[in-house]
Amino acid sequence: MKKILALILALTMVFALSAVAFADAEPVDPDSIEDNMTSDDNVYEVAFVTDVGQLKDKSFNEGTWNGVKSYANANGLSYKYYQPANGSEATDDDRIGAMQAAVDGGAKIVVCAGFLQEGALRATASANPDVKFVFIDGYPLAEDPSVEDSPMLANVAGISYQEEQSGYFAGYAVVKEGYTELGFCGGGGGTNPACCRYGYGFVQGAEAAAAELGAEVNINYSWNYGANFQASSELQTMVNGWYENGTEIVFACGGSMFDSITAAAGANDGAVIGVDVDQSFQSDYVVTSALKNLQGSTEWAIGKFYDGTWDDIGGTGTVLGINGDYVGIPTATWSLENFSVEEYEALVEAMKAGDIVVDNSVLEGGAIADAGTDLVTINYIE
Repeated sequence: MKKILALILALTMVFALSAVAFADAEPVDPDSIEDNMTSDDNVYEVAFVTDVGQLKDKSFNEGTWNGVKSYANANGLSYKYYQPANGSEATDDDRIGAMQAAVDGGAKIVVCAGFLQEGALRATASANPDVKFVFIDGYPLAEDPSVEDSPMLANVAGISYQEEQSGYFAGYAVVKEGYTELGFCGGGGGTNPACCRYGYGFVQGAEAAAAELGAEVNINYSWNYGANFQASSELQTMVNGWYENGTEIVFACGGSMFDSITAAAGANDGAVIGVDVDQSFQSDYVVTSALKNLQGSTEWAIGKFYDGTWDDIGGTGTVLGINGDYVGIPTATWSLENFSVEEYEALVEAMKAGDIVVDNSVLEGGAIADAGTDLVTINYIE
């Protein structure tokens, strides 16, 4: 019953967070929308090309896909997803193949998830100038990056997020809750900008809360076993060792890595922080999640094409953050007891006002820059 109530509350939160509103439609649970629709004419107008990992990863891919199919479903449009060949070992040729298949299938707009899509997206968008492409976790793409001042591809809209703000909220909240032995496991091997920003914000939020409490915090910080965002026995073994040696809570920042980390938490009665979407429904060990509104922002970007305002975002980059409520943590479903919703809301307002500024700079290999962490000790796990 608790989970059912939490699900209802979470869905309410998701649609409240979304910048897209359908005046004549009630919010629909994206899980109730068919993943594999059949178009009568075999044309699929709105398409999605996945990042590495599974479509239904309960995280980045799935959150973006929910935005694609929710917009299409609400507006009577055909839709389809495409996954590059070779899974986590996909090459640019594999990604181009998936994108071109979407175009050949009739797509007018293609949503591509993940910064690894850059090379393939540039090639496919250049070859198909009449098709629009939304680059989630991306940025504007120059027609020829080897040429200084090369014009940007007008049919590509780069959408990125201030993940460092979500990471900050998560780090602050769990330290205020009373956790002082933390862990961070990041995907992409330290090369994924979004995961790097999440991790750096997490450290800064922990430091701020520790300063208020006069506490000392330790963080095990690792990019090991996360290069392909996959669950693995090696990752589970590493995190299991963390919990056995006193780690209380781990930020699972990397798609399907979540499965290995929650398995380790389950074996040790540990706690977990989810990422990208509210992952409390996937494991009872999730205390909270660092969110970015993938569904709402994807719907918003697709809507810019259909309402005739594509020029607002095409050929440029859009950065979405707390101003606009595109990042945060889910108050409706968290299991925090010592950190209140009122405290969180005050923190949000302070960030919106500019009283809290979260640095998003990272160093080579995913190391974090100097955040003035006097009370947080970072243990890099090589």
